[in-house]
Amino acid sequence: MTPPVVHSLREQIREHILKGIVSGRWQPGERIVERRIAVELEVSQTPVREALRELESLRLIESAPNKGVRVRNLTATDLKESYPVRAGLERVAAGLAAERLAADLSGLEREVAALCEADRTNDGEAQVRHTVAFHREIVRAAGNGVLLHTWESLGIEVWTTLSIRWLSPEPRSYAADHQELVDAFRRRDPLIGDVLTTHVLCCAPQV
Repeated sequence: MTPPVVHSLREQIREHILKGIVSGRWQPGERIVERRIAVELEVSQTPVREALRELESLRLIESAPNKGVRVRNLTATDLKESYPVRAGLERVAAGLAAERLAADLSGLEREVAALCEADRTNDGEAQVRHTVAFHREIVRAAGNGVLLHTWESLGIEVWTTLSIRWLSPEPRSYAADHQELVDAFRRRDPLIGDVLTTHVLCCAPQV
């Protein structure tokens, strides 16, 4: 049985704010008031402040003296910038993890199966969740803690969410693209790094 995923209070608050930004509750340039969020969620201001700091480090919000915290006016170019960095990290991960994944593809196959169901029901949240989980499985399989930490610090789930919800509003399928990666690992494709790099860059917003 897969153990349940337990999110910290800070992570839950971050997701709450992120959903508000994506849904348009907070528009670009609009102020996000820490105290109001704390009252709304019935929590102290400390975890709210921590969540806001994390979102600021991801360049989703900005703060200024006497002006408070505001949503950044993000463009497709902003969303695109992390993809070449991510592609480089995942290329390294693919090289390190290739043999391990070829021997056991169950983790990747599980995420592809979940993506098939998400595609069928057009469940955007599940598409994001399992897309990110698929790529995290590759990076984790590399067995390099520094690589995983650096990849996680890019805020992959946040940028994937924004890219899919803001810039790819039309329904599309994700399982087939990821099945191609599974097949490449299975056949021990010597160009797996190139295959994964192309895949990641093709997911970047077009500007």
